[in-house]
Amino acid sequence: MSIYDPTLHSLTGDPASLRDYQGKTLLVVNVASKCGLTPQYEGLERLQKTYADRGFTVLGFPCNQFGGQEPGSSEEIATFCSATYGVSFPMFEKVEVNGEGRHPLYEELTAFPDGDGEAGDIQWNFEKFLISPDGAIVQRFRPMVDPEAPEVVDAIEAQLPG
Repeated sequence: MSIYDPTLHSLTGDPASLRDYQGKTLLVVNVASKCGLTPQYEGLERLQKTYADRGFTVLGFPCNQFGGQEPGSSEEIATFCSATYGVSFPMFEKVEVNGEGRHPLYEELTAFPDGDGEAGDIQWNFEKFLISPDGAIVQRFRPMVDPEAPEVVDAIEAQLPG
């Protein structure tokens, strides 16, 4: 299966596909509005603004599996992200990233190991996966890694198309 295959829906409920982002470098992140790591939205948005014109985008996937920290409706999530953090990157419908209900996209992502060689379940909100323009998962950053950490920025820059 390809990273582009799973069926998705935007935060507005419209059908969506990662195929729309083929050829771009992607940073896929499970997000939450009521988490201690929620301020990472600021760094994610700065990455979006810095690299969007170079073939990069952040993709946000709200998830309520960690301490119930994303309890809102799609509309509430969209309003929060826009009003609080000025999020301009694409956001998708709430998904499960672990367990029996794990979304097929996250089946693919969680099979990829982090820098310590550990694959498996998402640890918490704001776990990040870097996807190359050809759809390969190239790096996994655990939740506590700041989106603007040098290792993340360097990895993004190394994967930018062209």
